[in-house]
Amino acid sequence: MTDALSRLLETRDWLMADGATGTNLFNMGLQSGDAPELWNEAHPDRIRTLYKSAVDAGSDIFLTNSFGGNASRLKLHGAEKRAHELSRISAELGRDVADTAGRTVVVAGSVGPTGDIFEPLGPLTHSLAVEMFHEQAEGLKDGGADVLWLETISAPEEYRAAAEAFGLAGMPWCGTMSFDTAGRTMMGVTSADMVAMVEGLDNPPLAFGANCGTGASDLLRTVLGFVAQGSERPIIAKGNAGIPKYHEGHIHYDGTPALMADYAVMARDCGATIIGGCCGTMPEHLEQMREALETRPRGPRPTLDQITDTLGGFSSANDGTGDDADAPAPRRSSRRRRG
Repeated sequence: MTDALSRLLETRDWLMADGATGTNLFNMGLQSGDAPELWNEAHPDRIRTLYKSAVDAGSDIFLTNSFGGNASRLKLHGAEKRAHELSRISAELGRDVADTAGRTVVVAGSVGPTGDIFEPLGPLTHSLAVEMFHEQAEGLKDGGADVLWLETISAPEEYRAAAEAFGLAGMPWCGTMSFDTAGRTMMGVTSADMVAMVEGLDNPPLAFGANCGTGASDLLRTVLGFVAQGSERPIIAKGNAGIPKYHEGHIHYDGTPALMADYAVMARDCGATIIGGCCGTMPEHLEQMREALETRPRGPRPTLDQITDTLGGFSSANDGTGDDADAPAPRRSSRRRRG
């Protein structure tokens, strides 16, 4: 294994990824409806600041500002012909930050969903999905990304198409899905289904897991679902900082840095190797997550009750696998969620 992420995984028993991209960019002035990827060219200093804030907070891995950088998503902004270019720039900016960090930091080329539905229900074909993902992968590769990072995927067909495309690009990759509908993805995939799919790929990821979803508790239940399948592949946990709430004209995530520190340690103890945050996770969250991971000893695998007692209740009675029939009832209160 020669890529940067694999080398880190060989020497460390956990790695910390970054936090939110969109939430941080909105705080920098991005407007709702704008394409964040256009900022790679228009505001490169702000993108470097975003990347550096994660590195300074202790992240070993940060994702590039290219989540919506495929042709289908960029078409909404009249920029579909710039998929390769904008992805390349996002990785080049990341390379600048990583190469001056003073330690090994992995630049992960973010690749999000196309936003289209696969045939026969929608217009997206396998070959077209592979073509779009391949175009973006080549851009990220040319910009110097160490690894490709597929995230927030719901459909297994899209995950498989990306795996094929990344193989064509000759790039190592990681891939997460978003489990946000009663422990399943929007397209019905359970944690057990995902493990079976990943292990059956011709070009499997270096690591797999879950991101976003409906909160830290739900995400850790999904991680336990992955672990129960016995996969030896590293698991990724990248949960939201609490639950979104509308406050004074803005969406605010109510997870405190202290809550996310608890989440990070519990994610590690649940079996995750790569731990980060998603929506709402700011540098101050990452700082406390890093400190907790470095200072708190590894403990036994948390139970479902321990997860809900610490992080708050699940959003659904079970995760769809049938292995958690005795899960605590859904609830939304938590001693640390407020504020």
